[in-house]
Amino acid sequence: METYARLPVSLCRGRGVWVWDSEGRRYLDCVAGIAVCSLGHSNGRLRRALTRQLGRLQHVSNLYRIPEQEQLAATITARSCFDRVFFCNSGAEANEAAIKLARKHAQVVRGLVGTVERPPLILTAEASFHGRTLATVTATGQPKYHQGFTPMVQGFRYFPYNDTAAFEALLEASEAEGPRVAAVLLEPLQGEGGVHPGERAFFQRVRQLCDAHQILLIFDEVQIGVGRSGRLWGYERLGVEPDAITLAKGLGGGIPIGALAVKRAVDHFRPGDHASTFGGNPFACRAALTVLAEIERRQLLQHVQAMEALLCQELSALVQRHQHQLTGVRGWGLLQGLVLSGNGPSAPELVKAALAQGLLVVPAGPTVVRFVPPLTIRPRELHQAVSLLERALLSLA
Repeated sequence: METYARLPVSLCRGRGVWVWDSEGRRYLDCVAGIAVCSLGHSNGRLRRALTRQLGRLQHVSNLYRIPEQEQLAATITARSCFDRVFFCNSGAEANEAAIKLARKHAQVVRGLVGTVERPPLILTAEASFHGRTLATVTATGQPKYHQGFTPMVQGFRYFPYNDTAAFEALLEASEAEGPRVAAVLLEPLQGEGGVHPGERAFFQRVRQLCDAHQILLIFDEVQIGVGRSGRLWGYERLGVEPDAITLAKGLGGGIPIGALAVKRAVDHFRPGDHASTFGGNPFACRAALTVLAEIERRQLLQHVQAMEALLCQELSALVQRHQHQLTGVRGWGLLQGLVLSGNGPSAPELVKAALAQGLLVVPAGPTVVRFVPPLTIRPRELHQAVSLLERALLSLA
């Protein structure tokens, strides 16, 4: 089905930060499956770990205990502020689980019994992105994703990202007639919406207000989590602990897995409340365990911090050389956005031109080109990526 406007290239194999197409042409991959291939392509340790796992067991039902799943949950909770984890298969599924948890929290903690006329509310940000299922696309504060799918799921309201006054006003209006808000769902850094990092003061105020009203605070770290920000979790860059976090993308290094991690006090799920046939299977959990182990063994968090500084320096120099077409750089870690001025090519046009030069990058809206390479990318490869992008820019001048 034509759900993607695909670029005219068939990728057949990869190694590290490089991929090759069916014609044998090589590309420097700064997309990484859209922030998925944390360890790069065909990583030796990941390949060997998954081969061994296939020799033992790839899937069993969650009707039974799964040692790999329990080990992964223990690893995540030991390295975060959370106590319990539910596993699924994608970011959208993780956010669906979070939305269900929020509704149950509204009943258990705030005493809200939702009705069609007065459903519990979840507040999300404009320009956010939370998934493509009906509930998560409703949570997504971008009307273009709602077109053709109305009526949307009830119970979502939106406010401008990083705007404290607007959030306070929306919360006050939502609670004017008594408790109504179940949760606030936010990305610590908006990726799809244009690479907008969260501001500490804003997030700290949201945390204060959620505490005051017993509202669940959920962070969507599907894209920024698992080391991409230079910290293991994006919330660490904000100095704010959420009540729950959603993960996917980079967690499995290319193998589908999602997770909802929560603090014990807000774990309202009971047997039968939520489930997943494939979620937390031994194969996917082995992939995630390997990714987390490699991040620690190879000190990739420190590496990402160094590469962040280098990439920002290289992109800022590019902006200085092309001030008519470029206006700035923003992001965290190895999720960086190059902001276009609007006087030159659009982001999709520049992405296509970069492809012709042998570089893979991805748009984040019409005016931002997003860099999300493997966490293992090296300095010379970052330099080469910016050089290829400059060639693409010049080819469109």
